[in-house]
Amino acid sequence: MAKKLIKRFIPSMETIQAQKGLGIVNRWLHHSNLWHLNRRSASGAFAVGLLIAFIPLPCQMALAAAGAILFQVNLPLSVALVWLTNPLTMPFVFYATYHLGAWIIQPAPLMNGQHFSWPWIKNYLLNWQWIGLHWREISEHLEAFLLGNLLCGAGLACLGYWGIRLFWRYSVSRQWQRRQARRKL
Repeated sequence: MAKKLIKRFIPSMETIQAQKGLGIVNRWLHHSNLWHLNRRSASGAFAVGLLIAFIPLPCQMALAAAGAILFQVNLPLSVALVWLTNPLTMPFVFYATYHLGAWIIQPAPLMNGQHFSWPWIKNYLLNWQWIGLHWREISEHLEAFLLGNLLCGAGLACLGYWGIRLFWRYSVSRQWQRRQARRKL
């Protein structure tokens, strides 16, 4: 059930290991848990992938792959889950995470009543002198952004981990009940 659904979308171990650009990383890709799909590896992959998806760095896929190798969870699934924050969704997700962090930290206002617009960006955010003078206020907003990302990533990682474990258990018990019902016929 859940295993068949997930296996339809992820590549096989042979497909990934045949890639020539992997170089020395290829030796770490032979552990069986990185490719098998069971309750532990799928739920761990959801936790790793969703946590890494909220790290605002351009190398999320590499970090997810490293996390999957480190924790020996399903590699393709954890790498695929970082695409929750893709270039289309990233502005909305990061805007929401910033507001969560700002709600907790409550940093001082940055724009002094001015509206966020292109001229404001050109005059202030692209002016290194202004950034140097207002670094304390900017760092408070950066802290709010990073705190919101950490909270959302950790929260969704926990929800994903336990949600997949429960879904997997439900799927297996349902399959078992169907098998029992067929035997009675």
